[in-house]
Amino acid sequence: MKFVSEAVIDQVVEALQENNAYETEIDALRVTQPTVLAYLLSENFDVLTVQEKEYLLYLTLVIMNAAQHVNPELNEVTQEQLGGAEEENYAVMSASKEKRFRDKLTVFFEDYPQEDLLAFAEDALVIDDEDTETFQVTKEGREPIFLALKSIIDVLE
Repeated sequence: MKFVSEAVIDQVVEALQENNAYETEIDALRVTQPTVLAYLLSENFDVLTVQEKEYLLYLTLVIMNAAQHVNPELNEVTQEQLGGAEEENYAVMSASKEKRFRDKLTVFFEDYPQEDLLAFAEDALVIDDEDTETFQVTKEGREPIFLALKSIIDVLE
C-alpha cells in the first residue's frame, strides 16, 4: 500500500465533516469492506460506551477513506487477516511493561510503514485533562480502540 500522509488524512476528515457523509460512508464500507464493518459491530467492542463505538466507526471511516484515496484498488479484508492482525497486536500490547498509554504504543511505531495513519489513531485517543468540552475516550476504551484501528491499518497494508 502506498503511504497515506497526514495531509490526505486531514482532507478526508474535512470532507467527512463538510459533506455530512457519515451515513453514506458507512453504506460504502458495508459494500466494499463488509468484514471490517462486521468486526466493528461485533461483541468484541461491548466494553465500549455507545459514544466510543460511534467514534471507533468514525475513525475507521477516516482511515479507510484516506487509504482508498491513495490506493484506489484496496483488497477486501478477510476475517482471517483481521483476526490474525488483532491477535498479534494484542500480544505486543500485553507484553509491554509500560504504564502510560502513549508509552505502550511506542513499540508499534518502530519501522511502521503507515506511521501517519497510526499517529492519527493515537492522537484521536489521547486524553487532554484541560479539554473538558469535547468527547473523550475512557481509559478502558483507549486500548481496544487503538488495537482495532491498528489491526485495520495492518490488514490494509
